[in-house]
Formats: sequence, structure tokens, C-alpha cells
Amino acid sequence: MTTVDDIKTIGVVGAGTMGLGIAQIAAMAGFKTILFDIDQEALNKAEKTIVKNLDKGIEKGKVTVETKDSTLALLSFESKLDNVIADFIIEAIVERLDIKQKVFNTLEEVNSENTILASNTSSIPITQIGANLKVPGRFVGMHFFNPAHIMKLVEVISGAATSKTTAEVTYELSKKLGKSPVMAADSPGFIVNRVARHYYVEGLKVLEEGVADVKTIDTLMRSSGFKMGPFELMDLIGVDTNFSVTTSMFNSFYQDSKFRPSRIQQQKVDAGHHGRKSGKGFYDY
Repeated sequence: MTTVDDIKTIGVVGAGTMGLGIAQIAAMAGFKTILFDIDQEALNKAEKTIVKNLDKGIEKGKVTVETKDSTLALLSFESKLDNVIADFIIEAIVERLDIKQKVFNTLEEVNSENTILASNTSSIPITQIGANLKVPGRFVGMHFFNPAHIMKLVEVISGAATSKTTAEVTYELSKKLGKSPVMAADSPGFIVNRVARHYYVEGLKVLEEGVADVKTIDTLMRSSGFKMGPFELMDLIGVDTNFSVTTSMFNSFYQDSKFRPSRIQQQKVDAGHHGRKSGKGFYDY
């Protein structure tokens, strides 16, 4: 069984906002890191963003030039999933159960039985994702928060079949990555997304009912002590990603009305207004 000291190479599947951030911190922590995406353009963009993040860290005095050089030297970029061979692999792709299962089935085939497979899912139960794996005991949830290279919290989620050792190794690896991990049981949305979901959902209901506009709601929430209002936060996370998580949780809780997705958010997604990454969301960027 793999121990945390056996982990030398980390694979990250998905070069979106979360994936590139996870890859960055893995390389910064001294691990040989493979960042995969089927889209070469996404990989090119991810590399540029990581360089930009490191340069910003240097400007703020939080990262040295030596750290930047060593981080980039440990990073490699891969567009073929079969070549993602590592001791620990973290998936950070679209929130769709079928696609995640297909990816993990491939990763299980090409990697050693000792390789730990982890999902950064925000809302899909770990037990469901790992149900078709041959060795489900080495599958675990490892949920980072956006932006992954800055936010300290990591939720380590054990599915019904996750071994105690797998969860413990993931917990210890999180600490090696400079994070503050917490153990969580398998439930839709886990801890943070389940509690925080209503920050977005109720904000959208207030907007739907015409009680106040986007800017007013955000301003009031900031003045109440929140760092960002719900709409600013959705634009940062990605309106499409946020909507996908809400929809997933709504279905996972058997259409409980308190998790009902918003028609306004659906329209934003349909229009391609995905927030900061697309240049337009609830605000223009």
C-alpha cells in the first residue's frame, strides 16, 4: 500500500482553473507533476496562467525566483490520458458522473494498483464515482477550493469503499501541499458546498423576486462581513460551474426545493456568460 513518502509523481487531470492551480501547488511542493487535458489550447493557457501566478507571487514577495524555476522544471503537460502515470492522480474535470467514471476507468487500467485516484468533485458522491473501479479502496475525494493555489482548505472525502489508509495518505499529502485538510463523510456537496450553496441560491431567489439588483445584493453582503457577494463569487468560480454543482446537488437530494437551480443562472449559462473567464457574467470584465 502506498504511503505518503512513496508519492513522488502527481498527475492532475483537467487543465481548467482548478486543475492548473492544483498542478501549480503540487510542483511548488517539490513533486514531479503531470497536467493533462485533451485540449492542447487549454494546456497552453494553463501554462501561461501558472507562470502569471508565480510572477504575481514574486511581486508580492511570497515566491522566490528559484521557486518559480524549480516549479516550472517539475511541471509537464500531457494531452494523452494513457500517459498520465503517477503515484497519486487528482481529477478536476466537468461535473458529470459518466465522464468522470470513464476517465477513472482508463487511469486505473494504465496505472499501478498502488496509485491513489482522487476526485476534486464539488458535489457528486465519491461512492458513485468509484463504483465501477476494480480497486475502489484506493479511490478518494480530495476537494480543493478556488483559487487552489491560495485557498488552504481541502476536504478529504471517504466513499463507502475508500480504505482508511487511502484517506490518511490523502490527508497527509494535503498537508505536504501546504493545505489544511479536514476529513468528511460522503454526502452530496460534502461540508462546504452543502452549507454555502444557499448563499448563491438565496441570492438568486432575491434577484428573481425583484427584491434588489445584483450590485445591491453584493454590496449588502460585503457590508455584512462577507469578502465577496454571491454574484461576484459566482463570476469568480464560473457561472457554469456553479450552476452545474447546484443542479447536481438538487438531483442528489431528490429535487429538494431548497437546492432548486435558478432560471436566471440557466440563462447566463445558455448565453455563454460564464463570469470572469468569459469576460461577462453577472458583471462585465
